[in-house]
Amino acid sequence: MISKIKEFVTEQGEVLADRAGKLRERPVKAARRATAKSAERIKALRNPIRAVSRSGVKLTAISQSTAERLIEWQAQIVTSALTDAATQLERAAKAESARDLLRDQVDVLRAARERIVSDITEAVTILKDAGSETRKVATHTYASVTGKAETATPRAKAKVVRKAKRAVRKAPARKK
Repeated sequence: MISKIKEFVTEQGEVLADRAGKLRERPVKAARRATAKSAERIKALRNPIRAVSRSGVKLTAISQSTAERLIEWQAQIVTSALTDAATQLERAAKAESARDLLRDQVDVLRAARERIVSDITEAVTILKDAGSETRKVATHTYASVTGKAETATPRAKAKVVRKAKRAVRKAPARKK
């Protein structure tokens, strides 16, 4: 009976050892599979990371060119303002009467207003161009990272705003 118990214990020990070996191997296989998948995912990130890096370089170039244009524009504004101030002083010195001085000032103010409108238009153009270029880079980067080309969304038509008709009030009748 003791020999049968020993055989039974030995058999059960072998079965348990076999199961323990399998249990040890399963997590190792699972870890290997997970590691292989992680490696594949990391390799798949190469192109998107390169695309984002390239777009960073492009955005830096856009910001630098925009800053350059704005600085040149600012120098142009300062130069024209100084020229206008000198012209204004020359006209004031040459004016023979207060009336002539006033007329010259009106002309100078009109020219200054036109210059300011031109300057604002130039600033808006510079910033609009930078925004357009940035949008192009962002769209291209999105398309290359996701693999989806963004479809052009149709722009909504501007709503026509109609003014409400006002009720015409009649003046009360005059008493005679």
